[in-house]
Amino acid sequence: MSSGQPSDSEEPLREEESDEDRCSSRPSSPQAGRGGAGTQSSRSRRLEAAAGRGTGSGGRGSSACDSLFAWICRRTVRRGPFVDPARDHYRTMTRLYSSMSPATDSVNLSTQTHGAVFNLEYSPDGSVLTVACEQTEVLLFDPVSSRHIKTLVEAHEDCVNNIRFLDNRLFATCSDDTTIALWDLRKLNSKVCSLHGHASWVKNIEYDTHTRLLVTSGFDGNVITWDTNRFTEDGCPHKKFFHTRYLMRMRLTPDCSKMLISTSSGYLLILHDLDLTQSLEVGSYRILRARRAPLSTGSSAGSRSGGSCHTIDSKTHPHREGLSPRNSLEVLTPEIPGERDRGNCITSLQLHPKGWATLLRCSSNMDDQEWTCVYEFQEGAPPRPPVSPRCSLRLTHYIEEANVGRGYIKELCFSPDGRLICSPYGYGVRLLAFDEHCAELSDCMPVRMALLREIRSIYSHSDVVLTSKFSPTHCQFASGCLSGRLALYQPHF
Repeated sequence: MSSGQPSDSEEPLREEESDEDRCSSRPSSPQAGRGGAGTQSSRSRRLEAAAGRGTGSGGRGSSACDSLFAWICRRTVRRGPFVDPARDHYRTMTRLYSSMSPATDSVNLSTQTHGAVFNLEYSPDGSVLTVACEQTEVLLFDPVSSRHIKTLVEAHEDCVNNIRFLDNRLFATCSDDTTIALWDLRKLNSKVCSLHGHASWVKNIEYDTHTRLLVTSGFDGNVITWDTNRFTEDGCPHKKFFHTRYLMRMRLTPDCSKMLISTSSGYLLILHDLDLTQSLEVGSYRILRARRAPLSTGSSAGSRSGGSCHTIDSKTHPHREGLSPRNSLEVLTPEIPGERDRGNCITSLQLHPKGWATLLRCSSNMDDQEWTCVYEFQEGAPPRPPVSPRCSLRLTHYIEEANVGRGYIKELCFSPDGRLICSPYGYGVRLLAFDEHCAELSDCMPVRMALLREIRSIYSHSDVVLTSKFSPTHCQFASGCLSGRLALYQPHF
């Protein structure tokens, strides 16, 4: 072959060049096409080719190296905004999650000792999996080896409901015995301290990383903040932050700028511009119920939000009168498919890891239907007058769930990247996504509400699954059921 012909090393590189690479080398505007970077690139490639034709065998080697270098540059530096840098990672994770299967060494927990599994929580570094059990105990496992590490015998005097890690070593548990306990992984023989302040079952724990305030909620309707900066063996200072009737679950957004509270009567309360250092005093819940607008009203604000909405202005909310709009309260009635004329109960409440949406598990008051619903946060809209209040949520995706295990709460969860939802489904779990490609919610936002896509269903339990949780660091998730079995799921190779 003469030196005037293209070298063999250049042709495969052209064949491997993707559509996105070709797009990134095109001029972005007519001006760029006439005299910009696109012309410079094409001119440099022509010069490289001319250099290869005008040299001998040594020139061919140099041209091949230059072409390889140019190809690598196009694959890395010049991709620009045309390609998601994490695209290949998400594609790989999607394949892995779709191949999930129960690990052969999943752990069976004796129902006579531990009872049902009510909650699961991984440590932030994924090194420890904690299990909240019905019969007063907390179990700790190594999630990679499925090895049992420790059992906190009689961690509480009643059912353990929820576990929350404050950091990689400190975690808190709450119970039906009305108390919260702080634990240290380095010294599990005894509690760090016990917190007393609730008058009924404590069901939920959150943590504000900015103020280091622990936030708990219970069936007494109270949301209480605990100052962990000043805790001792006798407890730590606390105060009642908020109260409402029929409280079920309470969550903080990832940036701790909002608090969401779900109720058994179908309301969702949102506190905007959250300030946990203040106490929020509002009227009775009966007054809020009186302000409820029927779902059949066709207001534009209600249709945009996916349900009726209400706010408490300064006239009915003395706390905000003449002050900054911190802790402003919004009361929503989220729209549930097929439930326009009947009430519903919001049993499970989770938040997207990037704060884009909220995930609800809802059941009808007759307890004969259940749904998983995703509501997008509507942010950045111009403020509206009180007669047409802001509605912060819009129903985007939903799916009907199996009506199994009536009366029990099924805890859902998002994957760490927010692209998958793990939902307890009868005697197993379902992995759900916003579209068939497991895309980001922001990339597949429907004009109208759409069905969640089922990626995989796994049935590995002999009883109703009550809780599920993704590992924050490994390609793994766990589920626990009513009979006390804990299942770990990993990719099948």
